[in-house]
Amino acid sequence: MNQALLKKIESAQFRKDEAVFAVGDSVKVHTKVVEGDKERIQIFAGVVMGKRGTGLNETFTVRRISYGEGVERIFPIHSPRVDKVEVERQGSVRRAKLTYLRKRIGKGATLVKEKARVTTKAAK
Repeated sequence: MNQALLKKIESAQFRKDEAVFAVGDSVKVHTKVVEGDKERIQIFAGVVMGKRGTGLNETFTVRRISYGEGVERIFPIHSPRVDKVEVERQGSVRRAKLTYLRKRIGKGATLVKEKARVTTKAAK
């Protein structure tokens, strides 16, 4: 298939409000859940472990600890099921994938250094 035609078809499917977050950030992902004829919003909060893919195939992985057990979910960024992504806290990491969090236990499993805020004299 022609790449230009493919890009044009994909561009209609992209999310209008681009979620700005990075690996290491603590986020709340608001997902739409359909139960019968009703639809509700369910929140999945955790640390972004990684991003992968490009275009419509772009996904991100969020990990949280639930009742002492690690739970990971993979969300497509441009999915209509993902309502919005809220950034609770920005993390400072040196890696693209935080797979080392899987080996950690307790509070260390969700602990990522918080990004230092730079203050200037003009801002004060």
